[in-house]
Amino acid sequence: MKILILSPIDPVAAARLRRRHDVVDAAGAPASALTALAADREVFVFRSGVDITADLMRRAPGLRALVRGGSGFDNVDLDYLTGRDIEFIRIPEPGARAVAELTFGLMLALARNIVRADGLWRRGRWVKHEMTGFILRGKVLGIVGVGNIGTVVGELGAAWGMRVVGCHETPTPALTTSLLEKGIRLAPFDEVVSRADFLTLHVPLTSRTRHMVNAGVLARMKRGSFLLNLSRGGVVDEAALRVELLGGERVLGAALDVHEAEGEGRVSPLADLPNVVLTPHIGASAFDTQREIGERIVSIVETLAARQQGTLVHDTLPLAAEPPGLPAARGARI
Repeated sequence: MKILILSPIDPVAAARLRRRHDVVDAAGAPASALTALAADREVFVFRSGVDITADLMRRAPGLRALVRGGSGFDNVDLDYLTGRDIEFIRIPEPGARAVAELTFGLMLALARNIVRADGLWRRGRWVKHEMTGFILRGKVLGIVGVGNIGTVVGELGAAWGMRVVGCHETPTPALTTSLLEKGIRLAPFDEVVSRADFLTLHVPLTSRTRHMVNAGVLARMKRGSFLLNLSRGGVVDEAALRVELLGGERVLGAALDVHEAEGEGRVSPLADLPNVVLTPHIGASAFDTQREIGERIVSIVETLAARQQGTLVHDTLPLAAEPPGLPAARGARI
């Protein structure tokens, strides 16, 4: 198949694809160069950080599939896919564990002042008593978005001895029971916000979730709580968060792996605040995770190729819930 790689992927997987397919590696190429490279491609392989626009897809009349190495779909023009025979295949599972573990790394950094203590001691400041923090056991972990990632976060929270409460956009009795067995109790959004000692966000970025956490929501958070965002930057109104953090009465600190403005040379409006931990969207940046995603990409491409050649024996592409706004009738696999 004719493949366009738009984001860095595991080098072993990339080499395997090159051995069996016609591969153009455009990872890191400027957007202006992509339209020409897309002309005869059948499959786009990508992660976050690159926009799969209608114009880009239009330049590839033979496009058959989008393979997303991760869970997000905010960088894909879903409207363009409507009514077109282009499969959208996501690979959310491998990254879920990595993002969930980073969530706890950042949670510990906030609870125990790890980043601040490290920075001060490097400058000769022995601030042992000033850095007194909190343990996680017994605290309420609030999860906004109990999906692939949020569920793993909840399971880890239960293992830490936290009381876990979360919200889901479309809860069902079966889902409620299943999550309760994992130690996660579903509740309305407002209850999750107001009860959480640690409020962590794991929702996709849509028109409904953009600035979901705004000044009003921050004002309803529990006094002395912490906020974590490992979903998408636009979910949090960072200007409102800055105002709240400067007040220092309700939200004690925040950790963000995703940001409203991302990329080289960008500086977060929260960067000068000592009670904030910032990382550059590294949630799924684990060698193990990227290796597994790479293996899945190769498997997906081989399945697509076998379909095309009429040699497919067993279709290994799993059907999953579709992104909001993507018509189910089109049969996209994500």
